[in-house]
Amino acid sequence: MATRSKEKTAYRREHADKRPHATARYIRMSTRKVKVVVDMIRGKSAKEAAAILTYSPKAACEPVLKVLNSAIANAENNLDMNRDDLYVAEIYANQGPTLKRYRARARGSASPIRKRTSHITVILDQVK
Repeated sequence: MATRSKEKTAYRREHADKRPHATARYIRMSTRKVKVVVDMIRGKSAKEAAAILTYSPKAACEPVLKVLNSAIANAENNLDMNRDDLYVAEIYANQGPTLKRYRARARGSASPIRKRTSHITVILDQVK
């Protein structure tokens, strides 16, 4: 049995981060490609970040834009925040699990193929 579980739960709720956030997990794209896009919008207002992602030619912009829109929707619906006051406080892309596949090569050998995935997290905050 867990000890002091009610006290621990109360402590976690009290010290939880109250900023709106959204996470997309197991995105089938390399973290290296996503980080280039993520660095473009870090610290920008939510409106400006959405505009940058909409018109940027990178393939990683689509999933990052989805996560950004989800975080904005969470801020509006769950925390009653105004869309115009939001900015991207934190955004990062972590490495997810790698799918390991093999490609047939000459003389009956095989070479590995690593299909990488990433987890994208967006944390918004209000401009003070």
